[in-house]
Amino acid sequence: MISVGKKLWYTKPAGEYMCGLPIGTGRLAAMVLGGTPERLALNHEWLWRGINRSRESANSAHLLAEVRELLLAGKYAEGTRRGNDAFGGGGGTSGVPSQVDPYQPAGDLCFELVHGAPTAYRRELDLTSGLVTVSYTADGARFSRQYLAHLAHDLILVHLAADRPFSASFWLQRVADADCFLHSGTSPERLALDGQFDGGIGFRVEANLHAQGGSCRVAGERVVAEEVKSLLVAVDIGTSAQGRGPAGECADHALPHRDWQKLQRENNPVYQKFYGGLELAVETPQAREELPTDQRLKEAREGGVEDPGLPQLYFDYGRYLLVASTATASLPPNLQGKWNEDLNPPWQADYHHDINLQMNYWPAEPGNLHYATEALFQHIERFVPHARKVARELYGCKGVWFPIQTDAWGRSTPESFGWAVWTGAAAWLAQHMWWHYEYGQELEFLRRRAYPFLKEVAAFYESYLIEDQDGKLQAVPSQSPENRIVGGGDLPVTLCVSAAMDLQLVQELLEHAVQAAALLQVDGEKRAQWQEMLTRLPPLQIGRHGQLQEWNEDFAEVEPGHRHFSHLYGLFPGDLIDPDRTPELWRAARISLERRLAHEGGHTGWSRSWTACFFARLGEGEKAWEHLVHLILDFATDSLLDLHPPQIFQIDGNFGGTAAVLEMLLQSYSEELHLLPALPAAWAAGHCRGLRARGGYAVDLAWEQGALVRAEIRASSDRTCTILHGAGKYWVCDAGGESVACSEEGHRLRFGVRANEIYVVMVAEGDRVD
Repeated sequence: MISVGKKLWYTKPAGEYMCGLPIGTGRLAAMVLGGTPERLALNHEWLWRGINRSRESANSAHLLAEVRELLLAGKYAEGTRRGNDAFGGGGGTSGVPSQVDPYQPAGDLCFELVHGAPTAYRRELDLTSGLVTVSYTADGARFSRQYLAHLAHDLILVHLAADRPFSASFWLQRVADADCFLHSGTSPERLALDGQFDGGIGFRVEANLHAQGGSCRVAGERVVAEEVKSLLVAVDIGTSAQGRGPAGECADHALPHRDWQKLQRENNPVYQKFYGGLELAVETPQAREELPTDQRLKEAREGGVEDPGLPQLYFDYGRYLLVASTATASLPPNLQGKWNEDLNPPWQADYHHDINLQMNYWPAEPGNLHYATEALFQHIERFVPHARKVARELYGCKGVWFPIQTDAWGRSTPESFGWAVWTGAAAWLAQHMWWHYEYGQELEFLRRRAYPFLKEVAAFYESYLIEDQDGKLQAVPSQSPENRIVGGGDLPVTLCVSAAMDLQLVQELLEHAVQAAALLQVDGEKRAQWQEMLTRLPPLQIGRHGQLQEWNEDFAEVEPGHRHFSHLYGLFPGDLIDPDRTPELWRAARISLERRLAHEGGHTGWSRSWTACFFARLGEGEKAWEHLVHLILDFATDSLLDLHPPQIFQIDGNFGGTAAVLEMLLQSYSEELHLLPALPAAWAAGHCRGLRARGGYAVDLAWEQGALVRAEIRASSDRTCTILHGAGKYWVCDAGGESVACSEEGHRLRFGVRANEIYVVMVAEGDRVD
């Protein structure tokens, strides 16, 4: 039977915050715990304390030559220490507090209905609509509470109803915070909570109550509703983060009417614009949707029953989470998406630029969530002015330098001593600018936004790379993010010369800059300069174990099972390591991956999801499936939120797992389509509608018995379509069933396509599965 996998549901309230059901518009977010009484935990994307929003960096460029001299002489421990003293900033292991502002909770909307103990309880999140419903029976009556992050009106809505009149009380609260002044205001129609951080920003939480029937009155700081037929609560939050009063922001989002059914209808087309572009359905031997989600997890963890529909649910949920954290947003998801209840969240719930933020967006382009990328691009562009200033002050370079760890304020200061001396963050973020062009083929986006940023990052490397005695261009200092070598000193990361990841980032960045300039027919001299730089980059090396070498020398690692796979960036998410163009590096990357795992690598949620992506890229569907299943069973809460040990909510693993599924179904490196490259046996039959591929392709797939039976391909422009491993295997026709002329080159099948026309790829007669 086909598994639909579109609901998370439970027979009891959440026992803790991380097991709640998240909803969000992007600007606003809330965690539904479903208790009686209820605590709806609230967030606003711009609610960071704001104490350090004008911070500056040190002027340390004059110290660069000394650090380089030490590292080039092989004095890695001393060079690492001096490099961090010069360029590492505060935070980390410095003993000086970090200036990264922590992401903050706005407070809670709480309410309690007057009734006896609930029975027949159900709490669910419907991924097809974004609606959370809590229902139960009490005192012989059926009660229903529905929660909706309304994308059209950008509000959090709560609707309470019962099959008899009911009474309830409502209040706003926030956890005790000595550095936040609070003031409450209450009327029969509105609860308000105003807050001001000492030395930081202000905020306001509003809950507007609209009762049908009955009456509402004020009782202290609560509103008491008596004998109402139904009640609608519209929640909004405003901040002063962007230069206006919090109340003014709330005033921009007034609820236009109180018709609950109409409000749901108004939300649906906006929600479907984001979420509804892709549908995955797989055939499973038996349905498990009839079990509560926590029970499904429990049975799968105990090994009693296989549940191949669970990864599909995880995939659908990952797409939902990206919509809920980006739809109306001007900030991208942080380490916890947009959901946080703590004053001091782990790592400040910040932005990490050495994989975590990027991983959040891995499923966006191929997963038909390209509308969700705007907040990421705004984040990148917000940093550029200050990133130019810091590039000059910190390293004496042109272009831009981005920090490894930061917050919402666009300040490019190093804030994690021991980790912070790294120049690859901007290049990695530039990959997402290029991807958006590569998948969408929008020349105007390339011209206005992607190419200008590519040029800024290229300008940094033009002045940062130095020539060695052999004429090669070296990155010094360099690091393999968050990893260290034996003999590299006592800091958590060793600085070196041209770590493999930095070389891959520079190569990819320059290649994309060259391609973009050629497409736009601009900057001929720059294009020639970048191409010349590419010829002078040191080659990637293969170490004594046959592995892809991580550093400039074949060093022993302090932690061979390190959670980061930085040197495998060119395998995934990059595309520099390829089985046809670089077969030796392809094999070496595979060996590196196995060596990491043999030493218990992949021991965080995000790291395990990266592992699943690697094996999917390698075409090893069973290995990819194994790690995807472990990601879910070992690193997920009862509400499938990703965990970083020990039990820390961190959302990147959700998005990485979603990306792994997409890699199993379709790959499109170099704008060549690889259909079902890593399909696992557990998903032997199914279909997927709405996949996107590099080159501007839309792809629908259907498969049976582990093999493709039909693909429909539509291109956004006239071009030649290439299908990997399609020669002698597939035949192609147009939408009317007329054969399309194809050519073959090795395992590649090629045919011409016209813009917006459908082409059908089917198994050739001799290869058809009966």
